[in-house]
Amino acid sequence: MKRFFAWGALIFGLLYFFLPLIGMTNFSLKMRRGVYSLDAYAVVLSDPNFQATFSYSVMMAIFTIIFGVVLVVPTAYWVRLKLPGLRPYIEFITLLPLVIPAIVIVFGYIRLYNTSSWLPLTGTAMGTNILLMFGYTILALPYMYRAVDTGLRTIDVTTLTEAAQSLGAGWATILGRIILPNVLVAVLSGAFLTFAIVLGEFTMAALLNRPAFGPYMQLLGANRAYEPAALAVIAFAITWGCLGLIQLVSRLQKSAPPKA
Repeated sequence: MKRFFAWGALIFGLLYFFLPLIGMTNFSLKMRRGVYSLDAYAVVLSDPNFQATFSYSVMMAIFTIIFGVVLVVPTAYWVRLKLPGLRPYIEFITLLPLVIPAIVIVFGYIRLYNTSSWLPLTGTAMGTNILLMFGYTILALPYMYRAVDTGLRTIDVTTLTEAAQSLGAGWATILGRIILPNVLVAVLSGAFLTFAIVLGEFTMAALLNRPAFGPYMQLLGANRAYEPAALAVIAFAITWGCLGLIQLVSRLQKSAPPKA
């Protein structure tokens, strides 16, 4: 009986997940009446706005991931190594973006960094891009920090640090050549979540008036029928591709011994 309910729950979950995806994919192929075609995908991929907004969001995601790794990995490492008593407070701070809406954060940015403030970041495109990257980093902070912190739990940070120091390694070498390679899978998990957040985020990009992928998806969904479904399928395929890469790196990491 337990096995029956287990299989029933699994089948229900698979149907709940895949049926909407199948329906959406089927709908995206019916742009040409009476036959299945890839016309909607061709229209989306050839749209200059799609190419520009997707490229912009990918670049913003890359910069956000780099900044997030530089910020989170040393912080999580130092807290676990030297300041374990501060861990509950750091976790509380990293949880704040989950309870503070993005619209509150971006209005705070506009208020503090407008053209009449002491640091007018919104006065230039570069400054606004930097501000948006900071905003994306804050939104991804709960996921990136917990991914890295979970990865650090799987290794003996103290022993690895002491071994490296006994060989004359400095802090930069310890972080870059010992700690980071050993938590690479955790960092990639956080990076994937960050990429997904940046790619689909709408509020900050729209209010800061940046040509991001999220506002483009919203605009396309409000004015077209088949193209938004094709765009959703493309985004889903990109997501699964990232998951596949994470699984591949995870297997390679498990087959390799810890680096010291």
